[in-house]
Amino acid sequence: MLHEIKEATEFIRRHGIESPEIGVILGTGLGELFVKKIKNPVVINYNSIPHFAVSTVESHRGKLIYGTIKGKKVLAMQGRFHYYEGYNMQQITLPVRVMKMLGVEQLLISNAAGNMNRKWKKGQLMLIDDHINLQTDNPLRGENFEVLGPRFPDMSQPYSGVLNNKLIKIAKKQNIKLNVGVYVGVMGPNMETRAEYRFLRQIGGDAVGMSTVPEVVVANHMGLPCCAISVLTDDCDPDNLKPAVISDIIKVAHKAEGKLTDLYVDLIAQL
Repeated sequence: MLHEIKEATEFIRRHGIESPEIGVILGTGLGELFVKKIKNPVVINYNSIPHFAVSTVESHRGKLIYGTIKGKKVLAMQGRFHYYEGYNMQQITLPVRVMKMLGVEQLLISNAAGNMNRKWKKGQLMLIDDHINLQTDNPLRGENFEVLGPRFPDMSQPYSGVLNNKLIKIAKKQNIKLNVGVYVGVMGPNMETRAEYRFLRQIGGDAVGMSTVPEVVVANHMGLPCCAISVLTDDCDPDNLKPAVISDIIKVAHKAEGKLTDLYVDLIAQL
């Protein structure tokens, strides 16, 4: 793994990407508006970076984009990798490790998620305060390399309280409704059954999705402060459950993208 991280990092540096301050991972149906905010962009396709996987999901563009936002050096992933695509956890999280090696100091994450909290509605945003990991593998399984992080990393506050507090204040200032809740990470790619939604809600989940958790685990392992916002793209009420339509989910994500972009651009300006 160390060899792969080094090769990918050196390849990216050779493209003029030096000392990015802020890393961003853009999820399903997100990224178009945010990317337009990046000035003087340098774009690298994932398939040209050594050891990077390739996004197989249509709504994930598969591009690494470097530039500036509000005077800060930003390195954004336009699209991520998922366990359900057939990649292992180390492949999924390699970009997070590479970002840290390049110099990234904070990591901002976004995703599309199913809404299980009946007080909320699809199209709203949820700031992730904590998560429940129900995925079947862990990116830290196997040999641990102390140069990357400790064998048993602490997860008492996986999402930075400093970043979260800033986002809450920004949302209030911009009059954007920002719910705060618990994200449940599952393997996918199928959606959940009615009984599964009831179970996930009973164990404390507010939203459910198929990403983010592995990236957050690795960020914590490497001492990289992170935050994450979910766009709630569909209502998962087991008593009134309708078939999930992926195209509709992506449309909802697109509609909410402007608010998410405004929050993260303002946050970047404050970092």
